[in-house]
Amino acid sequence: MSSRCVVFPSILSAGLSPLALMLCLTGAGAEPAPSSPEAVPAAAKPAPRAEAGPRPDTAPKPEPAAGNAAPQSAPQSAPLAQGAEPAPAAPRKSRELPPLVVARVSDDPVPTLAPSTFLDTFRMAERYQAIVDAGGWGTLPADLTIKPGARDPNIPALRQHLVLTGDLPAGVPSSDVLDPILASAVKAFQARHGLPETGLVGRQTVTALNVPAATRQRQLSASAARQIGSNFPYGDRYVVVNIPSAAVEAVERGVVVRRYVAVVGKPDKATPRIEARITDVNLNPTWTLPVSIIKKEIIPKMRKDPGYLARERIRILGPGGTEVDPTTIDWAGEKAATYTLRQDSGLDNSLGQVRIDMPNKQAVYMHDTPSKSLFAREVRFHSHGCVRVAQVKELAGWLLEGTPGPNGPGSTWGPMEIEANIATNERLDIKLPKQIPVTFVYLTGYATPDGRAHFRDDIYGIDSPAVPMRDAVMTGSITPKKAAPAAPAKAPGNAPVPPGLIPQKAARPAAN
Repeated sequence: MSSRCVVFPSILSAGLSPLALMLCLTGAGAEPAPSSPEAVPAAAKPAPRAEAGPRPDTAPKPEPAAGNAAPQSAPQSAPLAQGAEPAPAAPRKSRELPPLVVARVSDDPVPTLAPSTFLDTFRMAERYQAIVDAGGWGTLPADLTIKPGARDPNIPALRQHLVLTGDLPAGVPSSDVLDPILASAVKAFQARHGLPETGLVGRQTVTALNVPAATRQRQLSASAARQIGSNFPYGDRYVVVNIPSAAVEAVERGVVVRRYVAVVGKPDKATPRIEARITDVNLNPTWTLPVSIIKKEIIPKMRKDPGYLARERIRILGPGGTEVDPTTIDWAGEKAATYTLRQDSGLDNSLGQVRIDMPNKQAVYMHDTPSKSLFAREVRFHSHGCVRVAQVKELAGWLLEGTPGPNGPGSTWGPMEIEANIATNERLDIKLPKQIPVTFVYLTGYATPDGRAHFRDDIYGIDSPAVPMRDAVMTGSITPKKAAPAAPAKAPGNAPVPPGLIPQKAARPAAN
């Protein structure tokens, strides 16, 4: 099936050590080391690859053999002259992947989305409207920095703000010191806004504090409006992706048991809102390139570099799945877009090693990626529409709980089984015996049952009316996409029109 979204593990052969070689030749009777699935992926880890641009077409370097033997791919060298010392062997480059570094993610067990979210958010919007009607709150100097324990004349205004938002109890004695109680309130504010919970009042925190109450009220009301008409089947287990948070939550019995850093669509390739069901977990997936990427990226690259597809292990398939030689295609035009281009599975595949299949009209899904550096960023709006998930194998393991493992009834899909099957480099589609609901939501403002209001940046610029209000302020570092002027939608009677719904366009291909 064609998809909206955009590696091959090398089989490493390790030479025997001289001691092991002597034991084998002398029949020492040593028992062979037992093989286990854990050892397979460790031997198949690739070297880090560049994130952008075609990879250089270099042949793999031969591995040195055991002892002093020459590499198998090298010709036999002439004997050394008497007294000459052999040249030192070149150090072997490590094929270990660097450790995965991800951005901080909240450990709050309260889900972003629950059956009561609409009503909780609607009521919170009314509460913030009352704050707006009372005059809202003031602003702090943009360059303000206050460390815990420090004294500052702006602290009384800070206290007043945090009392209004419920982060600080109203009866706490006032002072101009950032004392432990106030620092704790600052951390609560930071947690609600997806900021590092330091207790330090710095640039990001001040920017979030200075967002007007009217903007916050609009975020809550717009997010509530986007929940109208939802028939999402929550159940005991479900998955939520809040696009503005760039995070994935695995919810079980009303509690977030796992929360993952994600990379979602960039503003001009927005991740759509969907409600679907997870049906399969694909190990070693292939990737069928969307027509839009073939036209915009592949054809121009092939015009400049005819070897690009071969290096990327992308095959051209014609009618009936027959493979077509790239040299027989005229890349000066767009005929290539009429073929199916499919990237083989492997470590360099654009979907990584795991894809989570969730059929939907928008043709989006969650998946792994070979380019993991983006997971370390605080702002993660970089994909073509699909959702990349850090530690996606762990999420796959949670999804596969209760699914019979590779050894039949009684076996399970634990980390070892997942890694062992990935190491085979063969595609494997594992069907879930019970499909798990999943939804991609766009909640820039939402309330949780514990009475807290949470806010994220309106990265796609859809909360505001057609003419953006001046008070729209971003706490992140990406400018939101400006909403194009449009004629107001007609509503029956005098009913208000829900603001800024994400357009549900027909399925269009996206990359990753």
